Amino acid sequence: MRKIIVREMITVDGFFAGLNGEIDWHHVDAEFNEQSAEFLDGIDTLIFGRVTYDLMAGYWPTPEGSKDDPVIADKMNSLSKIVFSKNADMLAWNNSRALSEIRAEEIRKLKEAPGKDIAIFGSGMIVSALTELGLIDEYRFVVNPVILGKGKTLFADLEKKPDLELLDVHEFKSGNVLLSYRMMDRMEGFL
Repeated sequence: MRKIIVREMITVDGFFAGLNGEIDWHHVDAEFNEQSAEFLDGIDTLIFGRVTYDLMAGYWPTPEGSKDDPVIADKMNSLSKIVFSKNADMLAWNNSRALSEIRAEEIRKLKEAPGKDIAIFGSGMIVSALTELGLIDEYRFVVNPVILGKGKTLFADLEKKPDLELLDVHEFKSGNVLLSYRMMDRMEGFL
């Protein structure tokens, strides 16, 4: 079965974006991009909320995205994309389709379909909703050595508190640390 993997850049104080959605604090370099390219090789589908989709669609298919990292741009542009949005007419990025709402059974069918794993970048409301439904298999947090003080969290208003098991720790020369966790199977109310 395919896994849904959340891969998020976060700050030391746990925010994935500033209060206005800012991500200018991301520490991205050649080492990070190389590791990201390896990660993208293991997936074939991306899930986004509308805001993150618009941000990514406004960057990766552009000349600037291709110039900054042509390998990542090529991979991002070729992957299938699922966007939770009520306005499918605005999806211009290739290989994109919209789902109007999160339905647990539809996500389970997606996981059971043949193919590589599925990833979520950004999209805090989607991450929170799928966590609440017990549909996330792994969380991969790239902790940046930055403190924002205020910002957006991935897990606002969670009622269920999932237990996670640490799978791996990877340190980058930039000071970023990748923490990989899996959802534990024994949690009451999950899976």
